[in-house]
Amino acid sequence: MTETIRHWIDGASVGSSGDRSGPVYDPARGVEQKRVAFAEASDVDAAVDAAARAFPAWRETSIAKRQQIMFRFRELLNGRSGELAAILTSEHGKVLGDAAGEIARGLEVVELACAMPAYTKGEYSENVSTGVDVYTVRQPVGVVGIISPFNFPAMVPLWFFPLAIAAGNTVVLKPSEKDPSAAVWLARLMQEAGLPDGVLNVVHGDKVAVDALLHHPTVRSISFVGSTPIARHIYATATANGKRVQALAGAKNHMLVLPDADLDLAADAAVNAGFGSAGERCMAISAVVAVEQIADEFVAKVAERMARLSVGDGTRGCDMGPLITREHRDRVAGYLDVAATDGASVVVDGRDPEVDGDQAGFWLGPTLVDRVPTSSSVYRDEIFGPVLSVVRVPGYEEGVELINASPYGNGTAIFTNDGGAARRFQREVTVGMVGINVPIPVPVAYHSFGGWKDSFFGDAKAYGPRGFDFFTQEKAITSRWLDPSHGGLNLGFPQHE
Repeated sequence: MTETIRHWIDGASVGSSGDRSGPVYDPARGVEQKRVAFAEASDVDAAVDAAARAFPAWRETSIAKRQQIMFRFRELLNGRSGELAAILTSEHGKVLGDAAGEIARGLEVVELACAMPAYTKGEYSENVSTGVDVYTVRQPVGVVGIISPFNFPAMVPLWFFPLAIAAGNTVVLKPSEKDPSAAVWLARLMQEAGLPDGVLNVVHGDKVAVDALLHHPTVRSISFVGSTPIARHIYATATANGKRVQALAGAKNHMLVLPDADLDLAADAAVNAGFGSAGERCMAISAVVAVEQIADEFVAKVAERMARLSVGDGTRGCDMGPLITREHRDRVAGYLDVAATDGASVVVDGRDPEVDGDQAGFWLGPTLVDRVPTSSSVYRDEIFGPVLSVVRVPGYEEGVELINASPYGNGTAIFTNDGGAARRFQREVTVGMVGINVPIPVPVAYHSFGGWKDSFFGDAKAYGPRGFDFFTQEKAITSRWLDPSHGGLNLGFPQHE
């Protein structure tokens, strides 16, 4: 009998009130391995109610106690990361090494959550007026909702719920229905670390569950990572319902390669950033902007490196695994027909790869497309697969102009040995995260993650200081302890003395 992944509500595994469910595939074998229960609105109500019941006691739990639980969770997660990596590989398809790297980056945010007391302190001004002090405190917002994507089923939830919980909130997490097991595994581990029941709840499903969170009056905030169209919907709907929102959206990340760059370093970086996790990363480099005079040499170096990559089952030591579903594989592969029609040159075609694994898996090998017109959907769309496009430009100015014309502004990189060009680039480019000779400029946990333009909608970026800002609300207090000399009536506007 096929296993069904159930919700996690109020510290227990529970089924759905309805009978809807969806498939969870093993992408490397191309077969359905599990089912996942889809929540109805009533199931989301139950999870939110559990979080609301847990909130008063959790809010009043001391900072020291909350911190101790986060430290225990950190140790448990670090010690059992191999178990979680195996879950990621089995449901997402990414290779074990990439899965371990995902967990390590999520663990950084857990460690930041352990430092919560330093980030949630208020401020104090003494004697702003005679005998009057003003100070601020930061308090939790309440029940918060998190909606996470399929490409990082462990890391993205770990960007949000550890900070939210450490700051005193309670959580309802809706992971992707494509690879949902990691979220429940993390919730169980939090319980093992000592988290009270109801503080972290997990509901599975589709748009029904998402919309129930967006419209629920008790949910105070929504954190989201996903495509730009859905991020717009999340932002518009949640804000219309009075919620604060951080919606991290789509991307088309560019890497500008200047003539003075170390082309071997740049080629290594393009391959690593373009094909890691089969290109299913919002921070993947998908468009290399190569200055014309070095473009031929650069493309040759990239193609030579791609020939060394192995594709196959993520448990077998391969470089790149399958895509998440057959439908997604077919959609990504379809862009190669578009590229040829639009006049681009398909240098390396990944549609018939040699794989170390079951031929029925959702395979698409690393693909390189040169001379891509900027009018082509191959350039414009977020393909979200192992397709690296090369766009050629005359020089630096044209490269920056091209990057800044993109509606997306998530991440970008420049490869150069010219410090002046790098400094100018970081000032002029209209993108939220910039790498200088670093292809994937994801900030460390104590800086915040997020893009500009159509890559971000909301009030505060993810994790880092802005993450704590998002999950807390500031309260200002003006205090005076009266003595007899301050008596009497005065109906005028208060004056400083």
